[in-house]
Amino acid sequence: MIATSTLEISAKAYRQNIRYIRSEIGPTPTISAVVKGNAYGHGISQMVEIAEKAGIRHFSAFSSDEAWEVWAKSKKGSEIMILGMLHFEELEKLIRKGISFYVFDFERLEKAISISKEINIPAKVHIEVETGFHRTGFDWIQREKLAEMLIENSNYISIEGLCTHYAGAESVSNFVRVKNQIARYHEFKDFFNKQGISFKTYHTACSAATLIFPETIMDMVRIGIAGYGFWPTKETFFAKLNSLPKGNKNPLRRLITWKSTIMSLKAVKTGEFVGYGNSYMALENIRLAIVPVGYGHGYSRLLSNQGIVLIKGNYCQVVGTVTMNAIAVNVSKIKDLKIGDEVILIGKQGGKEITVASFSESTQMVNYEMLTRLPKDIPRKIIP
Repeated sequence: MIATSTLEISAKAYRQNIRYIRSEIGPTPTISAVVKGNAYGHGISQMVEIAEKAGIRHFSAFSSDEAWEVWAKSKKGSEIMILGMLHFEELEKLIRKGISFYVFDFERLEKAISISKEINIPAKVHIEVETGFHRTGFDWIQREKLAEMLIENSNYISIEGLCTHYAGAESVSNFVRVKNQIARYHEFKDFFNKQGISFKTYHTACSAATLIFPETIMDMVRIGIAGYGFWPTKETFFAKLNSLPKGNKNPLRRLITWKSTIMSLKAVKTGEFVGYGNSYMALENIRLAIVPVGYGHGYSRLLSNQGIVLIKGNYCQVVGTVTMNAIAVNVSKIKDLKIGDEVILIGKQGGKEITVASFSESTQMVNYEMLTRLPKDIPRKIIP
């Protein structure tokens, strides 16, 4: 089976990104590779293989279904941590397999303890505390009851970590809020220490926090978007700019290249409309290349008359409305084109590049959103 487009994932670029992150955090902290959202669109199976070969031995998934994908692919016995959703009916299986998970309310904690007692295997839990993000996590007023439960059931739970999540560490506008979160996290930590409760791992840092709040680098950092070669925001990049080597002002390397081919070539005369409706009228005789990728493949409809692709090293504009399965691009200035010629939707060709950021600027989607919208059924190929 040959697909209409493919995604190439660079293992070499990933190794470079991990080297850079390691240079920032030092030799001791664990790097947990965050693979939520189908590994930010890169493919969980592909990224587990790439990451383990790069020395990663810890993965963070949002949900249990993602965790099982990691477990099935891992060949190095890597640790797996669930940050968010799981179903109680699968807790026993998760505990038996040694997959750890966040606990952020008493219902999940009680259920984990109950099952651990039944099967006599301690559940590996990470206690998430509420520091100001206001999504999940134990509140400050719940700390005493929580401590009592952790002490009373110490034989049935393995307290793997104390964690929290920052509310926008990638934006300077959240600086004070994040600083307050850091302070509250340490208040929780100090409280538990006074109760004689210690945690194997203290971890709070996402990619942005790791890069611009060094005080959040503890026993482990949870690296998502930076591992895939993207700065969380332009602000994050500018915050690091002065400390980057003069000869390498962008040490992060993009992993992903999105390729397709020309499906058909079409001549359009002056005054004729292209595609659905009348959003684009040819102002002169033009030639179009039809590319079999559309919004059904993650190429946003917002890129109608906005998107750019690369063909034979030339930037070519999308004309007309992006349809479910195809786009039309203006190739009037390119000679000797034929059906089957390569089309770059994201990536480099002939010394030029189309970045994921170019999609963001045209559609108002952040990098994270555009990447995770790439369907799972697009084949992903690892490039060494």
